[in-house]
Amino acid sequence: MSIESFRSRRTFLKQAISVVPSVTLLASASELVMSKGAQAASNGRSATPYQPTFFTPAEWAFLNAATDRLIPPNADGPGAVEAGVPEFIDRQMESGYGHGEFWYMSGPFVTDVDMTLGYQLNYTPRDLYRAAIADIDKVCTDTHGHPFHELDGSTQDEVLTSLQKGTLALPHVVKSGEFFIQLLANTKEGYFADPMYGGNKHMGSWKMIGFTGARADFTDWMNKQGQVYPLGPVSVLGEKG
Repeated sequence: MSIESFRSRRTFLKQAISVVPSVTLLASASELVMSKGAQAASNGRSATPYQPTFFTPAEWAFLNAATDRLIPPNADGPGAVEAGVPEFIDRQMESGYGHGEFWYMSGPFVTDVDMTLGYQLNYTPRDLYRAAIADIDKVCTDTHGHPFHELDGSTQDEVLTSLQKGTLALPHVVKSGEFFIQLLANTKEGYFADPMYGGNKHMGSWKMIGFTGARADFTDWMNKQGQVYPLGPVSVLGEKG
């Protein structure tokens, strides 16, 4: 499966759930406790641009550029950046998930086994992002003269394809393919999650696929087969799309 396959939004939607390995999914429901920060994120109306709390400026530039290539905007719906995916990922890096709170991180770490046997690196999600982004930017600068976010779109796609195939050698990350899995999984999660977690701004992805969100009462429509449901989505915090 090449990076070009993600250019089709329909293809992306069909693969959105099946491709994500369970090891990279957001952990248990206990992690998804509503906080004041999450409530503020759900509004998505602030005139002040979001300021990352975990990612450095260089890492933030990479994250915005990479997620934009994975889910670009088109006529069907918003792209990852417009939907707030980078914000979602940044917030997750400061959560128990980002710190690997629910992961087994005591080793031994057997890095030379097939990735289908599960995650085998000694990095928490936030550590993996920090190490991999620095390596990718260095490789891009050494090879193309610029860090990833300054490359043209086609060259960025080539780099992401190499990451996906595991053929891009990174000095500090044994398996570059593992980072692509992590990045793609978190991008999908941020794109489809409830807006309270920072992504899916204005429920753009839900509107695109016709998902009604947290609406609880559909009794009036139980016997109206074949009719299009007329109401837009509702977030967990009550925001209406």
